[in-house]
Amino acid sequence: MDALHQPSGPLLGVKVIDLSSVVMGPYTSQILGDMGADVLKIESTDGDVFRYTAPSKHPTMSASFIQLNRNKQSIALNLKNAEEKAKLLELISSADVLLYNIRPRSMIKLGLDYASLQVINPRLIYCGVYGFSEDGPYSGKPAYDDLIQAMSGLADLQGRNKTEYRPEYLNTVIADKVTGITAAYAIAMALYEREKSGLGQAVDVPMFETMVSFNLMEHMAEATFTDNPKPNMGYGRVLSKSRKPHQTKDGYLGILPYTSAQWERFFTLSGLEHHAKEERFINPALRGQNIDEMYSILSETMMTKSTEEWIALLKDADIPMARVNTVESLLEDEHLKHIGFFKTYQHPTEGNIRLTDIPTKFSRTPGTIFRLPPNLNQDAGLVNLKKKCEKAS
Repeated sequence: MDALHQPSGPLLGVKVIDLSSVVMGPYTSQILGDMGADVLKIESTDGDVFRYTAPSKHPTMSASFIQLNRNKQSIALNLKNAEEKAKLLELISSADVLLYNIRPRSMIKLGLDYASLQVINPRLIYCGVYGFSEDGPYSGKPAYDDLIQAMSGLADLQGRNKTEYRPEYLNTVIADKVTGITAAYAIAMALYEREKSGLGQAVDVPMFETMVSFNLMEHMAEATFTDNPKPNMGYGRVLSKSRKPHQTKDGYLGILPYTSAQWERFFTLSGLEHHAKEERFINPALRGQNIDEMYSILSETMMTKSTEEWIALLKDADIPMARVNTVESLLEDEHLKHIGFFKTYQHPTEGNIRLTDIPTKFSRTPGTIFRLPPNLNQDAGLVNLKKKCEKAS
């Protein structure tokens, strides 16, 4: 059983008020909390809706909620109630960061817009993670991970390497998580700038624009050059129909000959020496034009040997390859076991729980897991306690 540590990290002392729910915002605030920030999660009286997803042992503590909400405290407030809202404003007045994924127009109705909060706390970093920029015609539209995958071109890209084109979603909430990570680094940069200016600012991190930028880095292709009226977009190697884990005699293996030398060695050890001498396969400028055929040859060749036979051959030839893990097998992965990546804790209401470790390491100010995911409203006395402390001082 792992022990909780004392809070530490590069954000130690930073106070974060988290008005977000589900995945995107909570992932952001968990990253900040892992790095030492003091995160106070403000929930509705019903709680974050992600508390109720399956599986769970108890109705308000789902596995997904547990994975996204360590290193936080929880207070439930009804923000339509004047007294409850006053409690929130008091907390915001001394906070460093306010994170929210409520639609900006709703924040204005609640009196929680940046202009209003800047008056009570000029140093506040006010970060919104939501669907679309307020400056465009999509402003205010509902945004969920599936919808953003569809709108941002990601579902299209996933369908392009099928035998018959069919847009598909990734089997992960990638738009939520990429936007959450983006918000975390944006907040860190805003905090850094505040050290120089002494002033806070509003930071907007819209999902749609974030994911369009993320998706098009390699897939802009010919559209990079504006003199082409009908550019071909998409990175050919990634969109090849034969780019996939390759089937062996008894399983699957990820393999990626990448350089000319690696392709030459693969063809040679596979008994395909004639391909190793073909300019269209060995010349990097031509290889991209013939990548479908190369991957097709690779795929057919991989079926001639077992997974273990290929691993031995490819390792000796210094050709990049990897076993295809299932999510279940990751729990037994030798590397992850060796570094203690999966942590087990005794939760006061949920029993033994398993969490992933903090992947980012700092040599001098490492982040820690110092709080287990909170039950709904478990820190309700926090506001009153702060009032008492202020009066006493």
